[in-house]
Amino acid sequence: MPLAGHSPPPFFRRGPTPLAKLLVLGSMAIAMAMVDARLHYLDWLRYGIATITQPVQSALSAPFSGLQAMLGYFAKVDTLRAEQARLRQRDIERAARVADADRLEAENLRLRTLLEMRTRMRQPARVAEIVASTRDPFTRRVLLDVGGNQGIESGEPVIDELGVVGQVTRVYPQHGEARLVTDRDQGVPVQVVRTGLRAVVFGAGGGQMELRFLAANVDVQAGDTLVTSGLDGLYPPGLPVARVLKVDRDADPVFARIRCQPIAAVEHHRHVLVLSGRAAATSGRPALAEEAIEAPSRTARKGRSH
Repeated sequence: MPLAGHSPPPFFRRGPTPLAKLLVLGSMAIAMAMVDARLHYLDWLRYGIATITQPVQSALSAPFSGLQAMLGYFAKVDTLRAEQARLRQRDIERAARVADADRLEAENLRLRTLLEMRTRMRQPARVAEIVASTRDPFTRRVLLDVGGNQGIESGEPVIDELGVVGQVTRVYPQHGEARLVTDRDQGVPVQVVRTGLRAVVFGAGGGQMELRFLAANVDVQAGDTLVTSGLDGLYPPGLPVARVLKVDRDADPVFARIRCQPIAAVEHHRHVLVLSGRAAATSGRPALAEEAIEAPSRTARKGRSH
């Protein structure tokens, strides 16, 4: 055995030196590269090696490919969910804008109608907005955005483009309170257009009204139109108030039970007209009710002529 740190004599060394190996292998590599580049002799060898190693390569890369596919699937699902949520939110916003645009268009149309009607009225009127309503189910009162500072007075009629909505009952500096015609404590002197009968219609709750204290044989029919008589000095004569829905003559042996429906949009619209009470007693028939009164009169005249 050779001693530690002792190298054998050069005579016993075997094999080529590392430099010779490097030169030989390098020359072989250069020669094979030149031959393959020129004559393509090694294509068959490369093809065979690729054929043999391809299944091994596929088997080794299968877990990584499956993991990448799974991650890509979840990423695509998250992307689609986010896109779906974005589209749903956009649809909701568009629907809200469309609904708001429709509401504004209808509101603008009503405002234009009110302004045109104010110019036709024969007494001063002011456009007011309903800003709140009472939560008491037994009273029907609303809060207006105009008050004493705007010249509003207690007792003034509140109307819309269809008919009587109510009456101002309380006035504050910046706002006023109006009682609707459907309130149980609200009464309006009216006249039946068809017959000229004078009566008082009261609120009945539930969005309806009723004619009280009329005899069971009174000449009132379903479909009759009731307009203000003007006898109280507050409501101008001829404003449409209600239309008779049902006449029950058997409920009481003395008085008929007559249910009515308000003509005005009492429970729906936000903008109304407040008529000045100072001119109510001297003003003539409003233009709002001329057709409501004259149409039945024309019908009655035609019936008599026939």
